[in-house]
Amino acid sequence: MVNGSFVVAILSCFMKRNQIILIAIFVLLTALVFIRVKSNKKEVVKESKEALTTLYIPTSIVKNEMHLLQMVSYGQISPTMEIDVSFEVQGKLEKGDFMLKPGMKFKANQLLYKVNQEEAFYTLNSRKSQLANLVIGAMADIELDFNSEKNKWLNFMEDLKPEMRLPALPAIKSSKERMFITSKGILTEYYSIKSQESRMEKYFYLAPFSGTVLDVYAEPGSIANPGGKIARIAKTGDFEVKVPISMTSIKSFQKQGGARFTDPNGIEIGTGKIIRISDVINQKTQSIDVYYSIRSSSAENVYNGQYVNVEINQQASQESFAIPRNAAKGNKVNVLADNKLVQREIIVVGAKPDSLYISGLNDGDEVVLEQIEPSASIKEYKGIKR
Repeated sequence: MVNGSFVVAILSCFMKRNQIILIAIFVLLTALVFIRVKSNKKEVVKESKEALTTLYIPTSIVKNEMHLLQMVSYGQISPTMEIDVSFEVQGKLEKGDFMLKPGMKFKANQLLYKVNQEEAFYTLNSRKSQLANLVIGAMADIELDFNSEKNKWLNFMEDLKPEMRLPALPAIKSSKERMFITSKGILTEYYSIKSQESRMEKYFYLAPFSGTVLDVYAEPGSIANPGGKIARIAKTGDFEVKVPISMTSIKSFQKQGGARFTDPNGIEIGTGKIIRISDVINQKTQSIDVYYSIRSSSAENVYNGQYVNVEINQQASQESFAIPRNAAKGNKVNVLADNKLVQREIIVVGAKPDSLYISGLNDGDEVVLEQIEPSASIKEYKGIKR
């Protein structure tokens, strides 16, 4: 029994020692792996930091040349005359020669709308009958005191028909006759009727020009109120283009006078000349609004609201170099010198939608083609020539 216990004790000690050895080996291997991973991570970080010290940027070598600059702006075509249709009288709205709808064309002096004038017409006829009664009441005194003038007043009374326009007032030859006619209320009633006849014309709206209907705000059958908008019309065949032009380019456009208009695809649609220049800066665009006439090309039509490009050709007075618009910030660009970014001032002598023609740089300068902000973490810049 004793010998058996001794053997068990020896085996137990042997197993504990093996466990300790295995644990020690595992810890040692874990430590070696950790040290290896940590050393590799430091190398990666170090390499990343070193990679950030150089930045490759697009550049171009400056070569100043004389250019035929085609300066470009943009604008929108609008009619020279655009008005709201409204009435000065009140009544039921009725259609004119045809039912107006947006996009319909009409000719000058066509009846566009009318307001029902039946009530006003009867009132006017009543006033004419009243004037006739006043003349009839004065005829006895006229025959007695102004016998030589009797016939002209008789003729006037016969021509005074309710359905016809008011005839011309007979010529009054003496102050005595005028005082008599005035005292009878004939002159007052006559001119009141003339005023009402003139007002009757306001029940009809004749087209003031040939044009197109832009919008319709009221339909026949509705009530037209004085000053209320019925429709909006625009004159066709006579357009202008409002063009915002920068302060730096205004003199060039003004000197050239004429311009060429193209659509977004570059197809010429017309030509024109400056008709007026605003003397107020547009607060939204910080530019000057220039108004051009536009005459369509034979093969193309121009439309109200159409956006167009406005181009003029101008011979540059000095040598220049073309850069992308986004390469300049204000009147400065970045130039690469000794692997460093250096800001240089420039003068813009011309422009296109995506390019600027500048002076102020020397031949051989390496200009940066994008806006790059200098960074302290970058030790040097290298240009990629384009």
